[in-house]
Parts: sequence; C-alpha cells; structure tokens
Amino acid sequence: MKLFVAGLPYDLDDAELEEIFEKFGVVLSAKVVMDKETGKSKGFAFVEMEKREDGLEAIEHLNDISLGKKPLVIKEAEERSSAPRSNNNFRPRDNFDPRKRF
Repeated sequence: MKLFVAGLPYDLDDAELEEIFEKFGVVLSAKVVMDKETGKSKGFAFVEMEKREDGLEAIEHLNDISLGKKPLVIKEAEERSSAPRSNNNFRPRDNFDPRKRF
C-alpha cells in the first residue's frame, strides 16, 4: 500500500521517515520529496508498506499527530493519471514554416 504523507518537518530525511513507519510493518520504500532547485524537502513524502493492513494501521495511528509545527496528513496515495502533464512549452507543428504568413 502506497501512502501520501504531508505536514513533515523540513529536516526529516528518508531514514527517519522509514523508522517512524516500520513500527507498523515492513516498509518497502520511504521517500521524502525534495525540491530539484534547492535540494530541500517539500514537506511531503511517499511511503510504501508491504501489506495494506499495515498501511491502514499507520494511517490510524499517525494521521493528525504533530512531528513539528504542523499535524501529519496521511492517506492512501492516488495513482497518477495516464494523461501526459502539460509543460506549457511552445512547440511548432511539424509542418510549421515561420516564413509563411497566416
């Protein structure tokens, strides 16, 4: 079961996150999401538990507790849609000729 975890302290790392969740079962992965430009935590993470019931127990016990200034928000992660994300970059059509007027 994959969990979305928000409200994390910005100094919490992957190992500390895994340690929190392993009390409820086997953690397959624990990854704090980092900002690509600054290299700092964005304050949320994804944790994958081996068993669904362990993930549900973690949600029950950890949701709304405070590790820092904010309460944790933990819920089952939603699958990304298969639709491609827009990058808002302009790309001309394959047959685009900038010399032609409209």
